[in-house]
Order: sequence, then C-alpha cells, then structure tokens
Amino acid sequence: MLTKTSFDYAVLRVVPRVERQEFLNIGVIVFCLEKRLLEAKVQVDEARLPILWPMLDLETVKQHADAVVRICAGDETAGPVAKLSQRERFQWLIAPRSTIIQTSAVHTGILTEGDSLADRLERLFEQLVGITEFTKPPDPWPLLARR
Repeated sequence: MLTKTSFDYAVLRVVPRVERQEFLNIGVIVFCLEKRLLEAKVQVDEARLPILWPMLDLETVKQHADAVVRICAGDETAGPVAKLSQRERFQWLIAPRSTIIQTSAVHTGILTEGDSLADRLERLFEQLVGITEFTKPPDPWPLLARR
C-alpha cells in the first residue's frame, strides 16, 4: 500500500504597486507537518521586476526574500519569528498583508512514497516561478504596426 503525505505550499510574490495588483512570482514556500519540513526557494528576477515598476528598490526586495528563506530555516538572525514552531512560522509567512512581498492562497499537494519534498519544491518552483533567460520584453511595435 502506498503511503501518502499531504503538504501545503504558497507562492511568494512581489507586488511593486499594491493598488495595481500586478505581481511577479519570486518563490515557493512548502510546509509538511508530518515530515517536519518548512522550506522556501526564492530567486528575485532583477531583469523583470523593474518592468513592473522601474523605481522598485531591488536590494530591499532581495533582503526581504532572503528573510523568508531564513525564517523557514529557523535562523535566529531573521528575528523573533524564526524562533516560533514550523507551523507558526508558516502561518506567519502566509498571513495576508498589503505590502510589496505577499503570498498566494495556500494550496495542498500529496506526496507518495517515491516523492521527496525537496524534489516537489524544485518542480513547483520551476512551474510557478520559472526564471529563464530574460533580457527584455519583446518589442510590441511590429505587431501594432500590422493592425
């Protein structure tokens, strides 16, 4: 019989101008109570974020994204939140907020015996964040000129 384990995950987003509700996914947070694991994978795409808001302070975004990783790891340099239990840290990280760094709604996944949570985190990161080579957006003018 296959053993199944559930886990929760949320997508970490940068919302440069909250009033516009535009965002860019920068990471994934996974939590599995049964496996006692809370982990985040984050990567700030410095080429794409300024497209949403050129005046965005990328260093601040990177510092906050790094803080999420350190909170997940229980690194005490991340402040008092890092001293909480894994469940409390996950709940704190996913709490709704109207700041530049936000999370998506929480989703649930299932692991089977052959699955590892680390592999699932990698797959979720590739699917939901998917940073690839990106230099600049395509030029829309040739398409507009054809109309």
